Amino acid sequence: MQQVLTLCAAPGALTADTLGTALRLLQEAGATAGDPSWLAPGEAADIPFDAPHPAQVLTRLRDGLADHPVDVNGGPAKGRRKRLLIADMDSTIIVGESLDELAEYAGIRDQIAAITARAMRGELDFEGALRERVGMLKGLPASTIDTVVDGLQLTPGADVLVATMKAAGAYCALVSGGFKPMTGAIRLRIGFDEDRSNTLHVADGVLAGTVGEPILGRDAKLAALKELCAAQDLPLEAALAVGDGANDLAMLGAAGMGVAFQAKPAVRDAAGFRIEHADLRGLLYLQGYKAEDFAVPPAAA
Repeated sequence: MQQVLTLCAAPGALTADTLGTALRLLQEAGATAGDPSWLAPGEAADIPFDAPHPAQVLTRLRDGLADHPVDVNGGPAKGRRKRLLIADMDSTIIVGESLDELAEYAGIRDQIAAITARAMRGELDFEGALRERVGMLKGLPASTIDTVVDGLQLTPGADVLVATMKAAGAYCALVSGGFKPMTGAIRLRIGFDEDRSNTLHVADGVLAGTVGEPILGRDAKLAALKELCAAQDLPLEAALAVGDGANDLAMLGAAGMGVAFQAKPAVRDAAGFRIEHADLRGLLYLQGYKAEDFAVPPAAA
């Protein structure tokens, strides 16, 4: 069959009853469905199907399963496994926003976090909002950066995602509107091939309140996707992009598989794929990987 419906959830939350409901909804939508197959028992499953209008079927399934704690995604069976991963960092690969963590040490977390939230929802110009927030941190000891780096927490599944895709031969890049000390640390920690991000200016041991130009924002993320695909001699269809904020929308829309991960509503609604209940291993399930295919992250080996 030409299409695949993938259901994934938190461990133990995907039940046989949910699979049965999905099969019924597929039939009611006029699709021809095959037998479900578990990618991870109780967590993820595939259902192959054919339908004249797959996008309409997916909408029907999402509406029909809205009360179930499950992520509902679908796409062509051909070319599911991607050969390039381009990932946002803040609130995607790591928990929370690194700039907000810096603001905690300046005593202005609430003020900066409010601006961050509006920028990620697309209510503010990303570049302007970044300059404003960095300006508010002027005078903060530069050593605070190292403290924040040491406290960065990975989103569950991030290390398995990168390790598995690299083991399968994919190129993995971290492309962030955050800052180089943080992206560099995360690159080394879980094995990204490269990282791209912004530069915080430091003078006399304190933050200068300015950021290097040009700022890596929405347009730069899209450009990075295209550059990375060209460098790897890959079409955009072979790329998987993941992010949560409005500055990720362009790259999510251009990649062959653009995944909104626990994203802001506008981003979730615009993206072709969405993960809200599963962790980052859900991106592997979307590509048809089974749990037994997952690679052991370097730190856990």
